[in-house]
Amino acid sequence: MPLPALLLALAAAFLHAFWNLVLARARDVEAATAIIGLVSVVVFAPVAVAVWRVEGAVWPYLLASSALQLVYFVLLAGAYRRAELSVVYPIARGLAPVLVLLFGIVAVGAATSLSQIAGVALVASGIMLVRGFRRPSAPGGVGLGLVIAGVIAAYTLVDKHGIRYATPIAYLELTLLPPAILYAAVIAHLRGAGALRSELSPWTVAAGIATFGAYALVLAALQRASAASVAAVRETSVLIAAALAGLILKERVGPSRLAGAALVVGGIALLSL
Repeated sequence: MPLPALLLALAAAFLHAFWNLVLARARDVEAATAIIGLVSVVVFAPVAVAVWRVEGAVWPYLLASSALQLVYFVLLAGAYRRAELSVVYPIARGLAPVLVLLFGIVAVGAATSLSQIAGVALVASGIMLVRGFRRPSAPGGVGLGLVIAGVIAAYTLVDKHGIRYATPIAYLELTLLPPAILYAAVIAHLRGAGALRSELSPWTVAAGIATFGAYALVLAALQRASAASVAAVRETSVLIAAALAGLILKERVGPSRLAGAALVVGGIALLSL
């Protein structure tokens, strides 16, 4: 993998872990989610217009992906309100590629390999270590992490087909715009506009830019290296998020949980490569 592609993929991993960290440490997670979503679509709207190409065939995929993204917003905010970042993030991000692989095997009869089977086993083992073998303090977070993984897998499968009919940034802009507006409107209605203003800060603005910026960096890396290698490096965000959760959020990220996150990364690398 060329060094520029490696650095771009690592930067994307860090940005993805960063915006989840900002969200997890917010006082009002739902309001922060709304601000991050709005910032991302506002900041990158000019970029989307500059590279605009949208074909008519894209709209069914956009509608499905937007609905799934809205569910993702709701679930992610609920998960971080109930459980720790170092639990939710590795489970959600680590299990999603496994579910995509299983769908390909079951639904379309895709071939599998010993390395992919080993990758699934590593991800499953890592998730068990992240969760812990004793009763978790917030069992709802584990369950939500599993459901979020399913949502990520679903919109990944939808986007895989939809992206053929639009430029990637225009597609992402149109996918995120409806859920960002709708989610923010609902939070403003339920909590008042003041709740949104209270979470508008340099951190949430930076996180909003990071959500879109991480994807742009992945696109840049894909221009310089294979999709499999970029995907494998990109998922180091699982380990980065676990480490940041311990350092900044002061979560109980001991050797077992870090080892679990590392196993998840290794499993995803086997699935990708």
